[in-house]
Amino acid sequence: MNTSEVKVGNIVIGGKNPIVVQSMCNTHTADIEASFGQCVRLYEAGAEMIRLTVPSLNDVKALAEIKRRLRESGIGVPLVADVHFSPEIAIAAAAVVEKVRINPGNFHKDHEKACEKFRQLVDVCRRNGTAIRIGLNHGSLGERITGLYGNTPEAMKEAAMEWLRLCRENDFHNVVVSLKASNTTVMIEAYRLLAGAMEAEGMSYPLHLGVTEAGNGDSGRMKSAVGISALLSEGIGDTVRVSLTEDPVNEIPVARYIADRYRNIIHSSMSGLEISGKKAVADYSAPSRERLILDMSCDLGKMLVDRKIDDIEIKGSYMSDDGAPVSLDGTEEAAYFADELLQAARRRFYKPEYIACPGCGRTMYNLEETFNEVKKRTAHLKGMVIAVMGCIVNGPGEMADADWGYVGEGNGKVTIYKKKTPVLKHIPETEAIDRLLELIGSSDYSAPSSL
Repeated sequence: MNTSEVKVGNIVIGGKNPIVVQSMCNTHTADIEASFGQCVRLYEAGAEMIRLTVPSLNDVKALAEIKRRLRESGIGVPLVADVHFSPEIAIAAAAVVEKVRINPGNFHKDHEKACEKFRQLVDVCRRNGTAIRIGLNHGSLGERITGLYGNTPEAMKEAAMEWLRLCRENDFHNVVVSLKASNTTVMIEAYRLLAGAMEAEGMSYPLHLGVTEAGNGDSGRMKSAVGISALLSEGIGDTVRVSLTEDPVNEIPVARYIADRYRNIIHSSMSGLEISGKKAVADYSAPSRERLILDMSCDLGKMLVDRKIDDIEIKGSYMSDDGAPVSLDGTEEAAYFADELLQAARRRFYKPEYIACPGCGRTMYNLEETFNEVKKRTAHLKGMVIAVMGCIVNGPGEMADADWGYVGEGNGKVTIYKKKTPVLKHIPETEAIDRLLELIGSSDYSAPSSL
């Protein structure tokens, strides 16, 4: 897909430019020291763009100071303000940073008033040379769009196209767009639909790719690689962010691998592939365990998502940290890798499916620690979808697929959701996982074998 160029500070997204790797701070933006320090670490790890949440006008001031310190330190990495609901904050941030990420449908419940606020933001961005990312996520599209199209990839595409048409009407084209989901198949389908719709209407805005709330560990890496690589292999995508519920610095090597692979800088460690009916048998000689995970996700994920194959077997070896080869032939670890990839591609459940945001400045509890404890205590619930979300801003909407949700309220309290309905509010964090398990235990549940 041929896209136009969008200038964001000292980098350019789209056109024939390299895929841009970005990440997001999980610090509180008002904590200037912590946020500045994390920006430095992300930059040193290879982040080419860094996003920070801006929940209040006071955070805009903090953002300006973080930017000043970075520039004073000789770090010119572009900063992105992540804004929800408040056009006033977005307008203020647009005068400070190089890019503003918004979901304009959240600017006002009345669509015409939301459009008017968006036009005001566009005017400010035009004057300041600031780019906009229209960032829409599955589950947070708003009642007007979901009432017309449901909570579907089609709805995601239609919502994005409305705002892109408004950009065109206002002759503002310094725009990037994203349609993220935690469900890899929804994410892939939404971007494919959007790419087709933009082409049909003569639009060429760059696309920001990511699997949102991917979780952590092997599964988070596999889900991200499956979703992003499937699209990049089709020429769809100009900038990527891997969302992990870990230190955000850990996102960079995963995103860098994916970007470099689709620039043909690095190649798969797969040494052989045999397709037996609808089963793929893949042989690897990987330089590391993580490289194996990423290679197999990119090699086989799209085939699974598109149902070209139904099953996989992983063979060969990878090199351990101490330099010794680890054989995969017929091992439990090889079976585990296959199970993880089948689940990442939404073809077969072998364990619970987890949705977890990476955390940001709106998160008011230890998200990573809580998520790991939830995983440990719910590991037996095969096929159940459980969300652990950092805050009430995105949590209820973006855990759209979840059977159960654990959502931080702030002030040491948690709301527990059953699907989209809050069933327990203001639960102390110290009790919340116990209460979640009690509710799950008292509900009717049978595990599906596939999605």
